[in-house]
Amino acid sequence: MPARLPSWAWTSGLTVGAIAAVAVLAVQADKGPHPTATSAKPSSSASARPTPTASAPARVPDGSGTGRRIVYSLGEKRVWMVDASEATRRTFTVWPGTVSPDPGTYTISSRNAATTGSDGVPIEHIMYFAAQDGVSVAFSNAVDGSSPPPAASGGKTGGVRMKKADGTALWAFGTVGTTVAVVR
Repeated sequence: MPARLPSWAWTSGLTVGAIAAVAVLAVQADKGPHPTATSAKPSSSASARPTPTASAPARVPDGSGTGRRIVYSLGEKRVWMVDASEATRRTFTVWPGTVSPDPGTYTISSRNAATTGSDGVPIEHIMYFAAQDGVSVAFSNAVDGSSPPPAASGGKTGGVRMKKADGTALWAFGTVGTTVAVVR
């Protein structure tokens, strides 16, 4: 009659086997194909808005200051989160509103967890940092992650919208008093 192994021996054996299987799969995954970034192609629809995309950290624009800050490029429609050591923590593209602040240095003056945008869309992670032509300018994201609709003729909007994950990251980074450098 064969000897019977104690239950702890079976458990240990199964654990060792599972760890070995995971290690083999990890090595295979590391040697396999890796996804590559692609650029979004604009839609042929005249009213379609381009989709913001996260990317490898692009170079922070010259003249954006130093130290911990948020950099917003009007021309690139891009935001950078820069830490105190000058390292880019995250960068992503955004959908600007119809009203943009003048280039310069601002600070986040107030934050609002959630409200409804001037376009009627529920938004969250609202961080106000400027006013231009009587319109408040703020970073935010739609609660459902959607892009803002094209602005109605003559409508003034100051929301700088981003994807939900980017809005969550910026909300964690940009507390009241955080510097916002706006560049061309």
